[in-house]
Amino acid sequence: MAVAIAATHSGMASATPVRYDIEPTHTFVNFEVRHFNTSTVRARFDKVDGFVELDRQAGKGKAEINIDTGSVSSGVPDFDGHLKSADFFNVSSFPQARFVGADFRYNGDKLESVTGELTMLGKTAPVTLTASSFNCYDQPVLKVHVCGGDFSTDIKRSEWGMNWGIDMGVPDSVRLLVQIEAIQK
Repeated sequence: MAVAIAATHSGMASATPVRYDIEPTHTFVNFEVRHFNTSTVRARFDKVDGFVELDRQAGKGKAEINIDTGSVSSGVPDFDGHLKSADFFNVSSFPQARFVGADFRYNGDKLESVTGELTMLGKTAPVTLTASSFNCYDQPVLKVHVCGGDFSTDIKRSEWGMNWGIDMGVPDSVRLLVQIEAIQK
């Protein structure tokens, strides 16, 4: 989401936006939630695509990240089926979640966060992703400019109408962990 923004400070100037396409084998959206306040349940979405556009001169960018909710994978097939049901992601009615980011925040040349809107289950709410690491480099194997990093946020799933189990002790709070890498086009 914030993939290309740090490149504004890498010394490469451009008068027009530069597009970075999400590299799907290095990009995953993971989530974790307490399991009835005992252990932590983790899962990820295996199919993520999208792009980042960066106007390096202006220091502005836009990110559009699409998540195939049917690709949710916890490693437990029965649990995956429950996650795909109307109790959670309701993939038959809402096969995609989407993050659109447009507010990139820096502390000097260090990318700190990206704020945008997450649409899931037909509802949209603001989300701020905080960067824990970020780097841009010339990828030696592919011979292209690549940016990537790790981002996280905590959301209340009830904001999107995902309320199953809250009254039984399944927490409302969910931690999202985003591992992303994108290739300059």
